[in-house]
Amino acid sequence: MSIVVTTPTGNVGSRVVRLLLQAGVRPRLLARDPSRLDAGTRQRADVRRGDLTDAAFVRDAISGARTVFWVDPTPHTAENPIETSVQTASALVDAARSGDVARVVLLSSIGAEKRGGAGHIDALARIEEQLDATGADTLHLRCGYFFTNLLMDLDGLAGGVLTTAARPDAPLPWVDPRDIGDIVAARLLNEEWKGHAVQAVHGPEDLSYTQIAETLTEVLGRPIRLVTVTDDEVRAALTSAGLPPSAVEGIVGMTAGTRDLTAEQPRDLLTTTPTTLASWAYTHLRPLLPTPGT
Repeated sequence: MSIVVTTPTGNVGSRVVRLLLQAGVRPRLLARDPSRLDAGTRQRADVRRGDLTDAAFVRDAISGARTVFWVDPTPHTAENPIETSVQTASALVDAARSGDVARVVLLSSIGAEKRGGAGHIDALARIEEQLDATGADTLHLRCGYFFTNLLMDLDGLAGGVLTTAARPDAPLPWVDPRDIGDIVAARLLNEEWKGHAVQAVHGPEDLSYTQIAETLTEVLGRPIRLVTVTDDEVRAALTSAGLPPSAVEGIVGMTAGTRDLTAEQPRDLLTTTPTTLASWAYTHLRPLLPTPGT
C-alpha cells in the first residue's frame, strides 16, 4: 500500500498522517519544511522535501503511488488564486491521466458542486472535473466550514465580536478538521472503492452565525456579539490590506457564492461527524483568549 499525503503538517493532514502510522502504513509525505514534522513521524515516514507549486517535484514525488491525498496549498490571498490552484494541481492530474497514480482523494469544499460563482472554491470544482476526466479512481470530500476558521479572528473574539458577511440566520455545515482527517484516513486505507465519488463531510449539526455567537458566548465565558458586514465592506478592507483584486474577489466570492447554499448531500450516517463546536472551542479556542476581566 503506497499512500502520498500532501500538507502533512496541516490541520487535516497531520491527523491523517498519525492515523496512517498507527495503522502500520509508511506514508510518503510531501513537505515544504520537514522540520515541522515531529522526529517520530520523520523516522516512520518517507518524507520528500519540496514545494507543491513545483510541478517537477510533485510529478516525481507521487509517481508510482497507489493513492494520493491532495490538499490545495494555495492561500486565499494569492494573486490569481483560482488559476494558481488549478496550475498547482496540474502535475497530479497529469500523473493520474498517465496511470502513475491509481487513486486520488481530494480535499474539496461545499460550494464546489455549483461549478462556478463561489470564489476561490471554483478552483476545487475545476480540479474535481479534471481529475474525473483521468483514468484514476477519484473521491472528492466536500467539507463544511472548518471550526479552525474562527482562529483567524482571535483579536475580534478577544474583543467580544464575531464578524461575518454571511447571512446570520442561515445554517451551514461546520466541521472539526480532526474529524475530516478521520474520514480521509479511513478512505485511504480502504482498497475497495472505485470509480468517481463525492462524499460530504459535515459536523454534527448545521450552524448559523447567530448560533455560533451564542455557543461561543457560553464556552468562552464572555459575551460574543455578532456583527454583519456587506460584501463591499469586505472588499474595501481586503483592498486596504494590500490584497490584489483577484484575491479579493476570490475571498468575497466564497461567502457570496455560498450565502444561500443548500448542501448537495443531506446529513446522514456517512456525512455526519461527531465533534461539536462547543467541545472544539473549549479545547482549542478558549486557551488562546485572555481570561475575561483580565
